[in-house]
Amino acid sequence: MAWLNKGRDWLLWLGLYLWALSGTIIVTINAVWLYWVNAHLQHLGSLVNLATGRLMTNYLQLLAYLNFPWVGKLKMTDFTDSTSALIHFADVKGLFMLDYAVFILTSITTYYFWRRLKRQQQLWRFVLPMQTALWVPPIIAAVMAVNFDQFFIYFHELLFRNDDWLFDPLYDRIIIVLPDTFFLQCFVLAILVLEWIFATYLMIGKRALKSL
Repeated sequence: MAWLNKGRDWLLWLGLYLWALSGTIIVTINAVWLYWVNAHLQHLGSLVNLATGRLMTNYLQLLAYLNFPWVGKLKMTDFTDSTSALIHFADVKGLFMLDYAVFILTSITTYYFWRRLKRQQQLWRFVLPMQTALWVPPIIAAVMAVNFDQFFIYFHELLFRNDDWLFDPLYDRIIIVLPDTFFLQCFVLAILVLEWIFATYLMIGKRALKSL
């Protein structure tokens, strides 16, 4: 039965990492404030002859479609999309739904894992795994810093099996107000959030180790 317990522990650790990653994604994709900052500083609305408030309305309509299962059709007040763009946004929505499902499931397993370690006074076990995990976000950041455009392309090729993400500004004006700089900032935000989660668990583990 030892192998069974070991396998269960591996799954619980995997669940913890997936919880941190999926939670980070949720925080990042719903960082409306970040888009608002970009809309103001880059005057994105003026690129498509829209006031910033009107642009934000359209952005929130897009997020509502991507976030909520009951919103079955993408409809933005001032943007129409080509067939390929609609297919791409539907693919993105599918990934969003998967991420939410993973987060809900791993929230349960992570809570169970946490309670078990706390009850057994083994929260110190977070130390080594989190020390290792802390290296991952900086490595990703370094890869991004070398060539973000290429990184962005690889990212899409990894997640999508088609080229529908290659929008044509003539037909899909929404891409004009979704600049690469905004997506770069989203990745940076995600890296910072993920690093904070790992650092928090490391701090908890070290405190538990000192109390032994």
